[in-house]
Amino acid sequence: MLLDVSNLTVCYDRAMLINDVSLYVEEGEMVSLVGPNGAGKSTLLRAITGLVAWDKMTLKGTAEGDITLKGNIVFDGKDISKTPAHEIVRRGLVHCPERRRPFKEMTVRENLMSGAYLHMKKWDVQQELEKVFKLFPVLGDRLNQVSGTLSGGEQQMLAVGRALMSRPKLLLIDEPSTGLAPLMRKEVFNKILEIKNLGITIMLVEQEVASVFSMASRSYVLSSGKIIAQGKCSELLEDEMIRRTYLGL
Repeated sequence: MLLDVSNLTVCYDRAMLINDVSLYVEEGEMVSLVGPNGAGKSTLLRAITGLVAWDKMTLKGTAEGDITLKGNIVFDGKDISKTPAHEIVRRGLVHCPERRRPFKEMTVRENLMSGAYLHMKKWDVQQELEKVFKLFPVLGDRLNQVSGTLSGGEQQMLAVGRALMSRPKLLLIDEPSTGLAPLMRKEVFNKILEIKNLGITIMLVEQEVASVFSMASRSYVLSSGKIIAQGKCSELLEDEMIRRTYLGL
């Protein structure tokens, strides 16, 4: 088992955003996490990758209120519940955030190199760049272009490429289709499948349920911070209540 999350709870002040969540991801599979807006999907990914713990440290004693994080997170056989976010990345658990978030004033090359910050051997970095350019040729064509001038689809490719530069064993991708036209959305999903075929394990958060269920082997359905259903995608689609209430199908 590559990732094992047990009884994870996240509270911001008095608001419980994640409520006793347990899930796992096996090496080599693609697992999806779906659910309505506000279900806590992005918060869950941030908790797994150490970013909620970072929030807890930086917001302590401020007007933002208290943050409580409980539970166990084991990645690649080691407990990372109290591991700093940068060390989690170094170990191979990489988060590709929602809405892409490139460094907009930096070039495509500079954005990609920022993803390689923890692996700065020149030869190795060049090899990783070549892999990214093979997957996303447009990035190779626009190396010196300021990333803020890229289209939404190109920025999404850049975000995934930057995450790949960190050499993930497990890649957590948050809402990659947000704001994209249907044709670009389809292309991005095809690229994610290519990444899986390269041997990289993926956990994909999406609201485009029909597309993601055709790609993933298993899925978790999150609602109001709790896992309310899980299993093979085909089995979840057979449950009429799940389809209508939580999947919007």
